[in-house]
Parts: sequence; C-alpha cells; structure tokens
Amino acid sequence: MTAVRILRLAAGGDGVGKLPDGRTVFVPRSAPGDLVELDRVREQRRFARARLGTLLEPGEDRVQPRCPHYEGDECGGCQLQHLAPAAQREARRGFVGDALRRLGKRDVADPALEPAPREYDYRTKITLAVSDDGRHIGLHPYERPDQVFELEWCHITVPPLMELWRALRSVRGLLPPRLRQVILRLDREGGRHVVLRTGSGEVWAGGARLAEALLRRGVGVTLWWQPEGGAPRAVAGSAEAFPATVFEQVHPEMGDRVRGYALTHLGDVSACRVWDLYAGIGETTARLVQAGALVESVESDARAVAEAEARGPRARRLVGRVEHLLGELTAPELVVTNPPRTGMDERVTAALERLGPRRVAYISCDPATLARDLARMPRFRISALHAFDLFPQTAHVESVALLDRAS
Repeated sequence: MTAVRILRLAAGGDGVGKLPDGRTVFVPRSAPGDLVELDRVREQRRFARARLGTLLEPGEDRVQPRCPHYEGDECGGCQLQHLAPAAQREARRGFVGDALRRLGKRDVADPALEPAPREYDYRTKITLAVSDDGRHIGLHPYERPDQVFELEWCHITVPPLMELWRALRSVRGLLPPRLRQVILRLDREGGRHVVLRTGSGEVWAGGARLAEALLRRGVGVTLWWQPEGGAPRAVAGSAEAFPATVFEQVHPEMGDRVRGYALTHLGDVSACRVWDLYAGIGETTARLVQAGALVESVESDARAVAEAEARGPRARRLVGRVEHLLGELTAPELVVTNPPRTGMDERVTAALERLGPRRVAYISCDPATLARDLARMPRFRISALHAFDLFPQTAHVESVALLDRAS
C-alpha cells in the first residue's frame, strides 16, 4: 500500500497529495495533514484518484462526523463533515480565491467569508432518490450515483423536515407507484411540503389518504404530485399552496445576507436602469424597485415569474433564457446576475462586455464558473469580493463579486 501525506483540499473537497513519482493524487474524505494508505488507486497520465484505505495519522483539523450516514453509508450529500468548522471555512475561502487566480487570471486574495449561524440543521429543502427496485428512499453514496441508501435522518436539514420524513417513512405503503423522487421543503412561513415525482403518467388518487395519515401522526403538509412529463399539482393540503417546486435558496437566512451584500454594494440605484438576471421569484427585483430603480428582470421558470408578479411590486419581467432575450432589454447602467451553477452563457458575458454597465453584482454558487465568466469580461475589474458559508459540511460556497467598468 502507498502512504501519502495530504497537503490541502481541492475544489470539490478532495484531499490532495503526491505519489512517489510526483503525480498529484486526489483522495475524497481526507483532511490536510492526514497520513493515509491509499486504496483503489486509479491512475491517469498526469494524476491519480484513490480511496482512503487506512488512516495512519490524522491531521490536526480532522473531527468525528456527527452524521452516521457520512461514514456508514458514505453519503455523498456532504464532503467535509470530517473537518473542523474553522478549517472548512478556510478551505472554502481558498476555493474562491484559487479559482479566480488560476482560472480567472485575477490578482485577488482569498475573500473574507461570512459564517453561517449553524453548522448543521439549516437546509430547508432536501431531494431524495428512490432506488430502481423501490426498496430504498434516500441519498446516493459518493461516486455511486446509481445506488441509493435508506435515509434515516439528514443532519444538515432542518428538524421539521426530518420529522416529516420520519412520519412519511412510517406510511410509505401509501406512496404512489413508480415513485422516482421525494422532495421535502419548508417554506418561509413554516409550512411543510412533500413533492412526489413518479415515472408514470397514470393518475394517482391517493393524495388525500396520505395527507390524512401524516396528519394523524401530528404532521400537517401540502402534498404535491408530479407525473412523468406533467406539471406538479397540489393534491392535498392548502387550497392556495406555496409553489414548492419553484427554486428558492435552501438556506434562506444566508441567502438573504448574500442578496443584501450585493445590493448594498451595488450603490444608489434610484432612477437607474437595472437588469436582474436569473431573477427567481423576484426578491432582488422587489428590493431594487422599492429603492427606485427601473428594473428589467429575466427568469426562465414561468412559475417563478408568476410568483414574482403575485408578490409584486410591478416591474418589467421577461420569461425565458437570458441569452435569448438580450435583444429585448434596454442597455443597463447596473446589473445583478445570479446564474445557476453552470454560470452565464457566453452570449451574456459578451453582451455585458460590449454594453459596459458601470457596475455588475455577480452572485455565484460555483467559483470555477465565476472565474470563467470573469475571464470573458476583461473590461471589468473586481472592486469587492466576499464569500458566504451557505452550505456548511459541504465543499460548496457562495460568493459575490462586485465588478466595476474599467475607465
């Protein structure tokens, strides 16, 4: 067996060491300072990947994970539970800074990172997979997306949803046939939702019976059913159900802090033409309008736009992909962009580079795509950079880059 000292963490959370021949080896679930024996080494020409075989000597920041699934089932939902919280935060700062220096070619230090108020019990949404044979409902082991282990309790999810899951497991015989996915969600008013996605278009009439069984166990829910190829529909619970299938940040408290930082650093928006790109359910648009901005927002999910319209205030809201609607937008003075993990389409970065708004607030959930997009926009310099710890116990990190047009 080959013994390797882990030197640092790579983006994604894998430990990084050096093989005797000098090649880099990536080892999931290892911590800086660990001395490990490697198992199942998969060699490539320039690097290798391996599993942690035997921990010969722990690094000083290694801790015992709180969740039994993390080690017992090798749960892939978290990547860093074996690392002390302060060391996790330092690593996530490094993920942002390293990506911007190495991929974005920007001369920046690792950003400050705003910690989350809780290291566990923070997620207000969890998506559970169903095994092909229907025997298990839970999460995937890491590096094995074709497998599903039975979830008992997810320690990074808020307890009200795990209590709901406990009740739902006790009546799983009432779940629809050909179930493919179970989504549990807690809305901002404390309402609990279950979304059941099936692999069949066959009508399911068991919603009321399932909701009643959960209520007898002390858990009230709004129950959603989404057949294959169909739209989600509320089948039991609230008559005016919150749109539980529309995207919203799974850590709302920290999401609000991210939005607040971006808008504060955007500056005075009164009477300014502002784009809100990838606008979701319109929370950023609402704050911009209330501050006196002339807002044009773009969101691809029509359900999210409908929710934004219902919440108000009024704004010019376009439904579709940003790259397809650029020609319908007025040239902006300021931009807020909050793209998905894949970042912005090259046509969007090209438009921003050409139009040159005086400031862009880029909210990113992936340092690599943030760095790529900034490399496409050399006209802008980074005037502020801040990271937010939205996802403790994982390798994910949210950041805000404020970009000023170079004179």
